[in-house]
Amino acid sequence: MAEVEALLLDCVRGEDPLLSDASKHLVEAGGKRFRPMLVLLASHFGDPSAPGIVPAAVVVELTHLGTLYHDDVMDEATVRRGQQSANSRWTNTVAILTGDYLFARASDLLADLGPDAVRIQARAFGRLVRGQIQETVGPRPGADQLEHYLQVVADKTGSLIAVSGHFGALLAGASPQTVRTVTSACEKIGVAFQLSDDILDIASEAEESGKTPGTDLREGIRTLPMHHVLAGVGSGDADDVRLRGLLVQDLTDDALHAEALALLRAHPAMDRARADLHRWSDEARRELLTLPEIPAREALTHLCDYVITRTG
Repeated sequence: MAEVEALLLDCVRGEDPLLSDASKHLVEAGGKRFRPMLVLLASHFGDPSAPGIVPAAVVVELTHLGTLYHDDVMDEATVRRGQQSANSRWTNTVAILTGDYLFARASDLLADLGPDAVRIQARAFGRLVRGQIQETVGPRPGADQLEHYLQVVADKTGSLIAVSGHFGALLAGASPQTVRTVTSACEKIGVAFQLSDDILDIASEAEESGKTPGTDLREGIRTLPMHHVLAGVGSGDADDVRLRGLLVQDLTDDALHAEALALLRAHPAMDRARADLHRWSDEARRELLTLPEIPAREALTHLCDYVITRTG
């Protein structure tokens, strides 16, 4: 990870002072480096010292960071990772161009990893964009809204996490079956992480998560528990009916938001969402347990436990 961090910082240094400062903005803000970690873990199913491993880890992190710059513009966000967002500190134009620059730096590294790696990244990038568009326009008339939501999660979040595992195993020379298994399991872990975020946004207190509870609710973003409520997971009692009515309203009003959050926390939809989370985590674990029994497999299965325990 130290080598990944060093290369990551080197990639965002440039001759133009503004571009360099804007590019370093999120890198130096920290973050979990979750995707690079998966590249490194997956590489242990082959040769973890293979020359492409560290660059591949940087590629996925640069790609992830680039999407964050663009997300903040689309969401009109003012804060990212506890700091002023790039679009707020500079302008939307600077933030968009900085995201583009990070994609370019990722592509530069990727070119040295071979045509297969380029193709894998390009297809994942296509999924990222498709997921964002699908989220923006919403489901088609008559489409299953929950199914649509889960596809958006798989494309927007799961795809790049899947690529992380794919790159690590592939570039380390793991067997084709191992590469397929790691890739599939990592995508499921990625989906599970987003679903756990959905639950945390509702169930956790601010002092536990470091975030304001019910942020998605206030912003009108329908997440997994809300989809279950609107799909009819409930008793049909007065609280259930009231909550369904609130979820189709503007909840920027503090009193309405507090009421909706309290009703949602007590609703059976939360148990259904937790069951969904367990299912995605369990499916990832089952796939991982078919891999060779090495410390990296144990680390990956611990991630399956973590997505459950972090929601309490």
